[in-house]
Amino acid sequence: MSDRNGRLTVDGDRAVLTFERRLPFPIEAVWSAIVDPTERREWLGATTIEPREGGTIEMVPTGPPLPPDRMRVTGRILVWDPPHVLEHEWHQPIVEDSTVRYELTPDGSGTLLRFTHRGLGVRNAGGFLGGTHAYLDRLQAYLEHEPLPDWLTRRAEINNSPTGAN
Repeated sequence: MSDRNGRLTVDGDRAVLTFERRLPFPIEAVWSAIVDPTERREWLGATTIEPREGGTIEMVPTGPPLPPDRMRVTGRILVWDPPHVLEHEWHQPIVEDSTVRYELTPDGSGTLLRFTHRGLGVRNAGGFLGGTHAYLDRLQAYLEHEPLPDWLTRRAEINNSPTGAN
């Protein structure tokens, strides 16, 4: 089963979001877009990162119409395994504490990105599904040197689609 459009799995009162995207770019290019603060700012938002296990990450995603203090995400880096795994805590005032993981695997001349977000409440995870899909679409457009879709517009398109596809 493809998780390109995202899958929400419920476990008690918590949920896991899972996305799998095949990106036609070398693993090093995808890794750089995910961990380099200059590149990450383009598709996700302002980010500072201490590139090591135990280091800190802080970001303010662009797109959602919330004040920066409500959007700010902080956390510790739990796994730092370049260019394969970045896992970090996700502490944000608007949701439960959770964990985000980017796993990159070479796939022919491209890269398979498996993204998971664990620990959100079920209601919040449902809200994050379309938004995460929109950010991953922005990542792909960034890598392709294409215009990035507007986050709000793209999230609305996804949320209004019967399959969450496109």
